[in-house]
Amino acid sequence: MADARYAAAILLCLLPAAVLSYGFPAALKLERAIPASHEMEISQLKARDRARHGRLLQSLGGVIDFPVDGTFDPFVVGLYYTKLRLGSPPRDFYVQVDTGSDVLWVSCASCNGCPQTSGLQIQLNYFDPGSSVTATPISCSDQRCSWGVQSSDSGCSVQNNLCAYTFQYGDGSGTSGFYVSDVLQFDMIVGSSLVPNSTAQVVFGCSTSQTGDLVKSDRAVDGIFGFGQQGMSVISQLASQGLAPRVFSHCLKGENGGGGILVLGEIVAPNIVFTPLVPSQPHYNVNLLSISVNGQALPINPSVFSTSNGQGTIIDTGTTLAYLSEAAYVPFVEAITNAVSQSVRPVVSKGNQCYVIATSVADIFPPVSLNFAGGASMFLNPQDYLIQQNNVGGTAVWCIGFQRIQNQGITILGDLVLKDKIFVYDLVGQRIGWANYDCSMSVNVSATSSSGRSEYVNAGQFSDSAAPQKPSLDIFRNTLMLLLLVINMFL
Repeated sequence: MADARYAAAILLCLLPAAVLSYGFPAALKLERAIPASHEMEISQLKARDRARHGRLLQSLGGVIDFPVDGTFDPFVVGLYYTKLRLGSPPRDFYVQVDTGSDVLWVSCASCNGCPQTSGLQIQLNYFDPGSSVTATPISCSDQRCSWGVQSSDSGCSVQNNLCAYTFQYGDGSGTSGFYVSDVLQFDMIVGSSLVPNSTAQVVFGCSTSQTGDLVKSDRAVDGIFGFGQQGMSVISQLASQGLAPRVFSHCLKGENGGGGILVLGEIVAPNIVFTPLVPSQPHYNVNLLSISVNGQALPINPSVFSTSNGQGTIIDTGTTLAYLSEAAYVPFVEAITNAVSQSVRPVVSKGNQCYVIATSVADIFPPVSLNFAGGASMFLNPQDYLIQQNNVGGTAVWCIGFQRIQNQGITILGDLVLKDKIFVYDLVGQRIGWANYDCSMSVNVSATSSSGRSEYVNAGQFSDSAAPQKPSLDIFRNTLMLLLLVINMFL
C-alpha cells in the first residue's frame, strides 16, 4: 500500500491543476479487485485486464484503423485486403475487404480444401480455436447465433451443437463452417491519443470448407471481411459495444501498387456528396438515375436502374470490375466508341470492346458521370471505366472495364469505379458519400458524424490534426485513467 500511495502521489503532482476544475470528484472509491491472498491465475488477470480495457474504451469510443493492401488491377491482384489480428496470442490473418457481404470469416485449422499458399506473397494462416485461450465456439442456444440468420444460411450441427453457416457468393464460390467468439486486436485513436493493441470480443466464422475461386492459390487470402449492415458484421458488433461509430470509410488507391485507407469512422472532406441508401436491402443499394457521357445523358429508361425484386445498383468492394445490365451497357459502349472513333482504332477482343491507342487515354476518352438520387453525381475519369490489356511498341490496347450482365437488371460498382475516391458509409444517416481523391494522401477522420471533431489519419498511420494547443479534457481523462490503473496494480 505504501508503494501505491507513493506512485499515486507522483502522478497527482504531474496532473494539471485544471483537472480539479472539470468536475472530477475529490475522493475516488477504490475497491480491491484481487484477493488479499494474491492467489489468481495469470489467465484470470488477463481476462480482468481485457474487461477493464474494454470498459475504458467503451466510455470513450474512437476511430479504428486497418491497413490496406492489394489493387483493383485484375492482371495483378484484383482485390483489396487488410490484415487482422485474432485470438490470444494474436495471429495475423489477411482478409478481403468486402462491402457486399456481412460476416468476417477466416480459414479454420480443420478446413477441407483451403489454399495452402498465396500468389500475393503473404503467409496464409489457419485459425485454431484450441490454440487461443480466449476462443469460445458459439452454440446453437447462444443468442448471437441468431445474428447469422440475417447474413447466411445459418443452422445447427446436431452432432456438436455448434452454430454453423454456409455462404454462396455471386461468383459461384462458397464456404461453410461454424461461428466462434474471440478477441480482435486493433489500433484505435481516442481523443488525441493512439491506443495500440486495443481489443474487443467479436463473433466470426471459422471456415471448414471452401469452393470455387476461394481455393485458387494465385490470389488466395485467409478469408473475407464483410462490412455489411447486419448484426453479425464486425462494424455492427463494435458499434453495439460502444467501441466504434456506425460509419466506416475507405479510400482505395488505384495506381503505384494500390493499397489505401480503411477506417471505422467518417472521412471528412469539403467536396463529398451523398446519396440515400435504398432501405430494407441486403446490400449497399443506391438509386442510380442516369449515365452521362461527355455531359450528355444516355437514352436509357430509368426503370432499368430501379431497385426491386433483386434488381438495382450495388456498391461492392468485393467485385473487381463494374457491371451494367444489357439495356444500359449497349448505349454506354456505343457512346464511348462514337466519342473516340476518329482518334483510335476500335477492336473487339474476347467479346470486349477495346481500342488501340497511341497516346494517353486521358487526352482522348470522354468523362463519364453516374447520376444518383439526391443530386449526387460520381465523375469517372477514363481510367475509371477502362482497363489496359497490353502495351506493345508504343501502342496500347484499352478495353471497356464495365461488363455486360444479361437478363438481369443489376448494376454493380466494383473496385474499378470505387478506386481513387473517398467513400463514406453512414449507417446512422443511411447514406453513402464519395469524392474523387488521391488516396496516397492523408485524410481527416471523425469518430462520430455529428461531433465535428476530426482526427488525422496518414494512410493508416494515426496522428492528431486537431491537437489542442493547451491541455484538453481528453488529456485529463486519459491521465486520470492512468492514475487509476497504477493504483490498481498495487492493490
